[in-house]
Amino acid sequence: MSGDDILLDTEERMEKAVAHLKSSLAGIRTGRANPGLVDSLRVEVYGSPTPIKQLASVGAPDPTQIVIKPYDPSTLKDIEKAIIGSDLGFNPQNDGRLIRIIIPALSTEVRRKMVNRIKELTEEGRVSVRNVRRDGNKAAEQAEKAKEIGEDERDSIKNDIQDLTKKHEKQITDLSQARENDVMED
Repeated sequence: MSGDDILLDTEERMEKAVAHLKSSLAGIRTGRANPGLVDSLRVEVYGSPTPIKQLASVGAPDPTQIVIKPYDPSTLKDIEKAIIGSDLGFNPQNDGRLIRIIIPALSTEVRRKMVNRIKELTEEGRVSVRNVRRDGNKAAEQAEKAKEIGEDERDSIKNDIQDLTKKHEKQITDLSQARENDVMED
């Protein structure tokens, strides 16, 4: 494996770790309605669990409610049942055409729990990036042992991997800080 391949693979995997964190953070409630809150929801229809995005359009017309409009009206009851059965704590209102979910204001205690969850997810993201760094460094050492690259190139690759690690850890910190600010503001 060449030095460029090692760096490319390492950067790609770090980007995936950051993207995973971003999607995980999107599912955390803030005081505002966000379609991302129900994105992870799976609805039991046609005999299999289906992501809600494939069954309905999900929108947030104002900061206090989410509106779910099914493409097929016959799935309305199934979607409502899935929301009630989920651990999201929402009480959907079904008017026969669409489902409205009113997002209640968060208490200070709930906000603190959300921030703690954000910190857990952030640490998981950092660990993922560091694991990728370790794998990249190991690949560089193996390439040197296999005489595919020289010592200087190995050291250069390791420095580049460290730079990538710092860059991605900063992205993770920025994402986390922004989400914490969203959760804590009224």
